[in-house]
Amino acid sequence: MPHSLRPLRLRALAVAMAAAFPLSLSLLPATASAIEAIENTTQAERVIINGDRPSSLPKEIPTTIEGINAKTMEQTINAIDAEDALKYLPSLLVRKRYVGDYNHAVLATRASGTGNSARSMVYADGILLSNLLGNGAAFTPRWGLVTPEEIERVDVLYGPFSAAYPGNSAGAVVDYVTRMPKQFEAHAKLVGFSENFQQYGTDKSYSGKQLSASLGNKQGAFSWWLNVNQLDSDGHPIAFANKLASTGVSSNAGTAVTGAIADKNPQGLDWWILGATGQYHTTQDHAKVKLAYDFSPTLRASYTFGYWRNNMNSGVENYLRDAAGNAVYSGDINIAGKKYTLAPTDMSNSKNQLEHITHGLNLRSNTKGEFDWEVAASLYDYSKDIVRAPTVAIPQANGGGNGRITDGAGTGWNTLALKGIWRPAAEHTAEFGYQREAYQMRTLVSDTDDWINGGALKRFSAFQGNTQLQSLYAQDAWRINPQWKAIVGGRLEQWQADRGAISSATSTLPFAERKENYFSPKAAIAFKANDDWTLKASAGRAVRMPTVSELYQGSISTTAIVNNDPNLKPEKSWTTEWTAERTLNDGKGFLRTTLFHERTRDALYSQVNTLVTPNVTNIQNVDEIHTTGLELAYQANDVFTRGLDLVASLTYANSEITRNDKFPASVGKWQPRVPAWRANFVISYRPDDKLSTTLGLRYSGKQYGSLDNSDSNAFTYQGFSSFVVADVRVRYQLARQWVASVGIDNLNNKKYWAFHPYTQRSVVGELKFDF
Repeated sequence: MPHSLRPLRLRALAVAMAAAFPLSLSLLPATASAIEAIENTTQAERVIINGDRPSSLPKEIPTTIEGINAKTMEQTINAIDAEDALKYLPSLLVRKRYVGDYNHAVLATRASGTGNSARSMVYADGILLSNLLGNGAAFTPRWGLVTPEEIERVDVLYGPFSAAYPGNSAGAVVDYVTRMPKQFEAHAKLVGFSENFQQYGTDKSYSGKQLSASLGNKQGAFSWWLNVNQLDSDGHPIAFANKLASTGVSSNAGTAVTGAIADKNPQGLDWWILGATGQYHTTQDHAKVKLAYDFSPTLRASYTFGYWRNNMNSGVENYLRDAAGNAVYSGDINIAGKKYTLAPTDMSNSKNQLEHITHGLNLRSNTKGEFDWEVAASLYDYSKDIVRAPTVAIPQANGGGNGRITDGAGTGWNTLALKGIWRPAAEHTAEFGYQREAYQMRTLVSDTDDWINGGALKRFSAFQGNTQLQSLYAQDAWRINPQWKAIVGGRLEQWQADRGAISSATSTLPFAERKENYFSPKAAIAFKANDDWTLKASAGRAVRMPTVSELYQGSISTTAIVNNDPNLKPEKSWTTEWTAERTLNDGKGFLRTTLFHERTRDALYSQVNTLVTPNVTNIQNVDEIHTTGLELAYQANDVFTRGLDLVASLTYANSEITRNDKFPASVGKWQPRVPAWRANFVISYRPDDKLSTTLGLRYSGKQYGSLDNSDSNAFTYQGFSSFVVADVRVRYQLARQWVASVGIDNLNNKKYWAFHPYTQRSVVGELKFDF
């Protein structure tokens, strides 16, 4: 399509032609010191070379890369959060439960599900946004540090094939490049959205709004950019209080209640749904300042400051009523002649008060000569991270009362990268560097006598720990002849874990320090068969180190640490892919076929150890998982008529647990949260320069949430279901500076689940001003 979901393809081709380097589109310099900004026209895509564009991606791309630019995103996607930009890219899924989902929107890739957040990496202008303090739904990338209107482009590098990244790149590397102006510009956008949510006993509308503004200018050697954004989102409930019917005791005791809803849990067992919880009202404030200064035409320094604040209040809707019609929140209750005990925290509200700050500093040369270099550093700081929750039942909790405060202050991460590019001859481009990533987690849980406004009193529990990864990497891209190109590289890593400790109310026990070394080789080759066909093959090893949370979160029992394993092995994956790419219709279309295989040993999952502690679930190593799959990606512009564009992708992945000595029941079963089939389809029509219309379809097949695949009932709370979802968007240029858009996500109102319910049918309206 003219405003394609694949701007990288045509951009890379233009760069290759300019350099007389006719090789694979995705193996060419796509996004580092020679980043190209795309400006689309209705006839073709013009390429403007901008060497000052920030990017975390290496110069030589050794594998499949996909991307989307700002103009395409604005025309085709109802984008409210930054992760929405990934909605239609092949094999990707973000587990976004509601608008502004700040703590569970995990990225899933070809062979990694939404429980594997540490198997992908997300950057913005070279700043690491992935939360690699842990692995799982609670460690989502910090999407809130990027807003959709500041995005210039998003690139996705699939697989662990570049030596420039650690083993967390096993799934994919996502790189957001945000705007930097060439002249004065100003933007403002107002977004409103509303969802009608119906599930169990809840039938309500939830809505919100977003207001953003941006200013920027370039004055001689100095350029600056300011973006502010506020999101006020009232999300639907994401959890439901429940009791298994089998836990009830036949008795007349307890308060007789009505309103409980009979249902079946993911294992097909009867349970009662008692109320809706986790109804988040979140207000998020975002501010970003970007500064850049050109010391010379080939030397630029840039600085980024980002601020994100989130205030969240969680509400409860109780379905239970006694004989007088009063809500019942705790104590013994009686449902259909059986007694159940309702704990004060079964239906509980909570409050979050978060303030996170990020800094990024970059100094790079861009001579495009024999040698270029770059120094980059970043810091992500949990300057304030407070979670408040009651330990008493509602309604007492609504007025305060006892509770607990979880304080994450002191948590964060920092990175340092020293990079070099050496071009000793026209046939060779060598990239090398040193990288350091350091993660620090500090969590203190304290009792309080007023969970809403009170201060921390006695310590209830605490844990802490540090991890650090230092790496040396190098890779050489060798143009053997006009048809053949090879890339060979390797990554030497030293991993360290220290200062680990876990505390109860009265004691603290430390963990031993660990230090280990690993090497990960990488290789790729491309063959340009003719002007239309390119064949590629890539292979790479990834070593995904255990995170602080996986190592050190546990508990203390009789002066011993239990429920965790500080000696966890790292995940070790070998991934290969074979790709055939064909250009169609004189560059107006593109077809890619990729066969991929991943073998992962010592995968990190939460499970029981039936050989030792069959009643305890914790993080353990799963011996081996194999994933084999096929990915098809297609794009066509001006299909049948000018302005009608198609983008489609289809992914099949056979992901099987082949060995797991600790939990034999999982052997031969599907890897959790990795469906066999995924597909996307986008059709866009622009009858003229003012109007654009888009229909998007997203499909995901059956999946499981448990290692033994025992959760066969997917369409229920805590289930993981298949889905087909349709989205529509209409955008109209009202005047030269005014644009209005309206869209509907989940047009068919599909009720689907990823443990929590996804968003049901939602209407989105936008009004945008550009100067």
